[in-house]
Amino acid sequence: MSNPLQNYQACITGLFERILSTQQPMILRAAQRLSRAIQENRKIHLLGTGAHSQLAVEEVLWRAGGLAAWNPILDPGTSLLHGAKRSVSFERLPGYGVGVLNAYQVGGTPDETMIIINAYGIDPMSLDVALECRRRGVYTIGVTSPAYGRATPADSPIRHPSKKNLFEEVDLLIDSQVPLGDAVGRVPGFAQEVGSSSTLCSCFVMNLLVIAAVQELQRSGVEPPVFMSANLPQGDEANARWERQYGPQARYML
Repeated sequence: MSNPLQNYQACITGLFERILSTQQPMILRAAQRLSRAIQENRKIHLLGTGAHSQLAVEEVLWRAGGLAAWNPILDPGTSLLHGAKRSVSFERLPGYGVGVLNAYQVGGTPDETMIIINAYGIDPMSLDVALECRRRGVYTIGVTSPAYGRATPADSPIRHPSKKNLFEEVDLLIDSQVPLGDAVGRVPGFAQEVGSSSTLCSCFVMNLLVIAAVQELQRSGVEPPVFMSANLPQGDEANARWERQYGPQARYML
């Protein structure tokens, strides 16, 4: 009998390998954009347009080995802290994403970048953010799975009123390779898949972006603004310089 735990590991490992083998050119292009933005002190926003998508934003906030130079947006409306059903209601509320951009003053300075993370990329908040960023001249990088958009009927009630897909409306797409249904594990005798994949895939992409951006900065002769673990003896001292530099533009860093 097959081992469900090993099968799940194989599925997740396979998704990681597929991301790296198919998306590396797009990740490197995104990293070039991030490197230039850091060198020119341009704003880089991160927004997960949904409760679990937001976890990929938290993954790189004040993170050991992570960049200090971006502005992670943690929207209370879609946070699971205030209730799962409430979170879904805000994610599906047309116009809500525009209000989030207003609250965080996205687009207020020249040549900003927004990384939009959503596994499915069909909901009103994702599309509102992408379309409004385009209107405001903010460059968008989408981390999403086109498979969902292609498979979801145009008349689905959970779609944005425009019926558009996130993967079609961003300036640069990174396919997170999340399969339809999200869950990938199987337990013998139980028909439904178990064990999600989307958060792991999104976090994997975000860490690949960090590594690729650091590589680009190194090539440019620029010291990458990378946090050290605060749990190391010298961590607080090493991180203080980046906190002073980027804290004023990253609301949730300090």
